Amino acid sequence: MRKPSKKFFLFNTLTKKKELFLSLSPPRVRIYSCGPTVYGHTHLGHMRTYTNTDILLRTLRYYGYQPYQVMNITDVGHLTGDQNVGEDKLEEAAKKEKLSAWQLAEKYTAEFFGVLEKLNIARANVTPKATENITEMIMLVGDLEKRGFAYQISDGIYFDTSKLGSYGQLANVSLTDLEEGARVEKNPEKKNPTDFALWKFSSPENKRQMEWPSPWSKRGFPGWHIECSTMAMKYLSDCFQKGKFYPDRFETIDIHSGGIEHINIHHTNEIAQTEAVTGKKLAAFWVHHNWLQVEGRKMSKSLGNFYTQEDLVDRDYKDFMPLRYLFLNTHYRKVLNFTWPALFQAAQTYKELIREAETVLSFSGAEKATSDRAKIEWKKSSDEKKKISYFLNKFDQAILNDLNTPQALAVMHEVLKGRNLSSRIRWEIINKFDQVLGLNIEEQVKKLRQKGKKIPQEIIFLVDEREEIRQKKDWQKADQIRAQIEEKGYLIEDTPKGPKLTPKQ
Repeated sequence: MRKPSKKFFLFNTLTKKKELFLSLSPPRVRIYSCGPTVYGHTHLGHMRTYTNTDILLRTLRYYGYQPYQVMNITDVGHLTGDQNVGEDKLEEAAKKEKLSAWQLAEKYTAEFFGVLEKLNIARANVTPKATENITEMIMLVGDLEKRGFAYQISDGIYFDTSKLGSYGQLANVSLTDLEEGARVEKNPEKKNPTDFALWKFSSPENKRQMEWPSPWSKRGFPGWHIECSTMAMKYLSDCFQKGKFYPDRFETIDIHSGGIEHINIHHTNEIAQTEAVTGKKLAAFWVHHNWLQVEGRKMSKSLGNFYTQEDLVDRDYKDFMPLRYLFLNTHYRKVLNFTWPALFQAAQTYKELIREAETVLSFSGAEKATSDRAKIEWKKSSDEKKKISYFLNKFDQAILNDLNTPQALAVMHEVLKGRNLSSRIRWEIINKFDQVLGLNIEEQVKKLRQKGKKIPQEIIFLVDEREEIRQKKDWQKADQIRAQIEEKGYLIEDTPKGPKLTPKQ
C-alpha cells in the first residue's frame, strides 16, 4: 500500500465543510454505516449509496489505512412513519407476502448481500441484525432513563430532546426549528414534539410477531434510532460485556456514513442517544450520500419508476459493472438522475474501456508468468518512473479531494488512450486505479479474452520486444521483428493506443 502523497479531504456534514481526514487511532479507521431495512427489494438508491461507501473504504485501504466497518441490518423497529407512528415495515410487508416477519427479513437480507456482490462491493467486517441485539438495546434505554434523558408514557419510553443542549447539531438547526419543521404525530403525552421513541410497547389489540419482554412490565420492541447507537457501541467500542453496559468504554467513531435522508431525524437522534449516555462525540466525520432520482423525479412505486435488480436483469443488464461505472460518473454529494439511456451509454463506454484494457494487457508483458524472462523484475527507466508518478499523482488529486470519482475516471481514460505510454506502464497504472474504483477490470478482461481467439504467447513476446526496441528508437530492429510477426500470420499496426494486432487473411 502507498502512503498518500497528498492529504485526504472529506466533506463533514457536522461542520458543513471539507476537512482534512485524520484517523483517531492510525492506521485504524472505525466506520459505522447505516444498513438497509430489509422489508423489500434492494433498489437503485441503495445500490448507489453502498457503491459510494465502498469507494470510501477502498480509498482508505489504498492509502494504507485499516478500515473496520460495521453495517447494521434493520430487521425490526423501523415504522412506516419515521416519527414513531404507523406499523412496523417488516410486519406490514410480511402480511402482504404471506410470510413471517422473520422469513421476510431473511429473504431480503440475502437479496441485499447478493446485490452488493454483483456490484463488487466488499461486505462489512460485521453486519449485525437488530433482532440479535435486543438485550443490549434495553440496557442502553434503561441507562438513558436513569440519567434523566428518558421518560415513560402510555405507548413507550421516549428520549427528552430538551435535556440535550446540542440536539440538532448535525442538521444545523435549533430545537425550535426542528419542532416547527418536523412532521410529527400529535401526541399530548410527549414533553416535546421532537421527542422520539427509544422503546415502544406492543399494542394489546394487535399481536406482533417481533416483540420482547422488558423491564417496563410490558412486551415491546426497540425504536429504530436506538438500534444503531447500540450496535455502534457494541461492535466498535466493546461497551457491552457479560450482561453489563460500560458507556465509559465508548470511543468516538472515525466515520459514520449513510444517506442524506437520515440527517434530520435518524442520525440526529443517534447522536442524541449516544452522546447523552457517553458524554463523547459519536463520530468525528459524517459522510452523507445524495439522492438518486429517476428521470428527474423521486423514485417511488406509485410513479412506476421504482427499479430493482429484477428490472436490470429484465433489460439484459446481468453484469452490474456498467451500473457501478454510471454511479461513479456523478460525485457522491450530487444528485444522480438515473435514466435507462444513461445506463445504456455507460454500458457502451464501459465495454470500450474493457476492450482498451484488453489491448493494453495483450502487449504489456504481464501474462508472461511462466517464462524465464517474466521472472526478471521489471526495472523501470527514470522516464517510465516519471510517467507513472505523474498519473498516480493526478489520480491522487482527484480521489483525495473528497472522493472525486468523475475526475478519477477521466484520469483512467487518459491513461488508456495515452500517447507515448508503453503498454506495461498503462497496465500497471490502471490496475492501481482499479483498487479504488472497483470496476473489476482485470477479471472483465479475462472474460473478454475467453470469448475470442487467444493470441499465441510467442507472438505476444515478439510484440512486447518490438515495443521495447521502438522506445529506444531502433527502427531497423523494430522492422525486422515486424517481418517475423507477419511471417507467423499476424499484421501489426502502430496506433496512438499502442500496437494493434490482427490475423492475416
